[in-house]
Amino acid sequence: MTAAGPGGTGTVRFVADAVVPCDAPGSVLRPGAVEVAGGRVAAVGPVSALREQGADDVREVVVSGALLPGLVNTHCHSPMTLFRGTGENLPLLRWLQEVLWPREARLEADDVYWGMTLAAAELLCFGVTTTCEMYFHEDAVADAVLAAGTRCVITPAVLQLPGAEADGPWWSASLAAIADFHDRRHGEDGRIEVGFGPHAAWTVPLPGLIEVAEEAQRRDALFHLHLAETSDEDAAFVAEHGGSVPRVLADNGVLDGRVLAAHSIWLSDEDLDVYAAHDVAVAHCPQSNAKLASGMAPVAELLRRGVRVGLGTDGPASNNDLDLWEEVRLAAMVARLRERDAAALPAAAALDLATRGAGAALGSPGLGVLAPGSPADMIAVRLDDPAFVPLLDDAMLVEHLVWSASSRLVTDVWVAGERVVEAGRCVTVDVERARAEVDARARRLATPG
Repeated sequence: MTAAGPGGTGTVRFVADAVVPCDAPGSVLRPGAVEVAGGRVAAVGPVSALREQGADDVREVVVSGALLPGLVNTHCHSPMTLFRGTGENLPLLRWLQEVLWPREARLEADDVYWGMTLAAAELLCFGVTTTCEMYFHEDAVADAVLAAGTRCVITPAVLQLPGAEADGPWWSASLAAIADFHDRRHGEDGRIEVGFGPHAAWTVPLPGLIEVAEEAQRRDALFHLHLAETSDEDAAFVAEHGGSVPRVLADNGVLDGRVLAAHSIWLSDEDLDVYAAHDVAVAHCPQSNAKLASGMAPVAELLRRGVRVGLGTDGPASNNDLDLWEEVRLAAMVARLRERDAAALPAAAALDLATRGAGAALGSPGLGVLAPGSPADMIAVRLDDPAFVPLLDDAMLVEHLVWSASSRLVTDVWVAGERVVEAGRCVTVDVERARAEVDARARRLATPG
């Protein structure tokens, strides 16, 4: 990973006009400081206190603006930068079956590498330092992540694309490949986590879901699937098995491990009880759900029941960008519309869904916070902008971050203490080459052949 920041060894103290550590909703230090050593946060606190306690050899870096933890995107298919803008104005199932899957069936590993590379630059410039990816050609995804200097939970997709054939249960080959990938690359460079990504209950038969879940549970790996995204996607499953997908999956042990359910819109009260009882986490993707007219997830109710919830952008072919700041604002708006309550999801709680709450949803409570021991993934946000005027108290700073600021104010980003974005430019990716590669490959994939 290219380093363009503090570098060297020892402790570096980042001194900022404000620190929003996101260790608890609404917490603010003005001014504040974060000390980093060995790629992790060593201390967070008021500047004067850390200066008094620190050693003489601590090096200071002055940050103009506010320091926040890197944002965490809990559900994405980032290499779909290759398919941005395709199949517009179609509902989810038609878009998948008529446009996306036929093109994905023709993907090569290099296509995925460049699609992920371009996405990584976009994500980093938006202040997103961790994503949870469900996609194919997982080694290419991992290679791109490591080269770009970002952090990723990779859950290779278990899905039978058009034209694919297999002897016996088709998912067995995918399962064996993912297990091998886990053995080879889980924990690589401290920035790769490997899980399992069975697409959904309407695309992977119940025996396949059970087998994948058992393998994930043996490895204490994340089991990541789409669940209850549209109102009628699971009709055939319910007719065959006599119960809702959450209920049947729970009864068959599928929800016994670390489970992340993307979307989770169409849930009954019983389904919500199942989520809470089995500690199923949710990746909430309000912008994709709105664009595809899929519905509004019951986020306020999920939070009331103690369900872990994080925000996701979904893929850039159904969103169509990777800007998690937009999801923060829209999540609060959608929750208020659904609940008909202007206080349903306060600004601090909405920001929490992209930081601490997102890390918790992935089963990685150190992500999305600035606290001793957490990864030193940080973003700097300009405060000298009209979006932050007036700034009368600490609570108003958080309100402005959610309601009037945006990704355009992110200036610098660090992952494990190394700078990956400087003055708004990603310094780890040749963005012009990545753009050209993705454009050329997207044109090839769009041409039937």
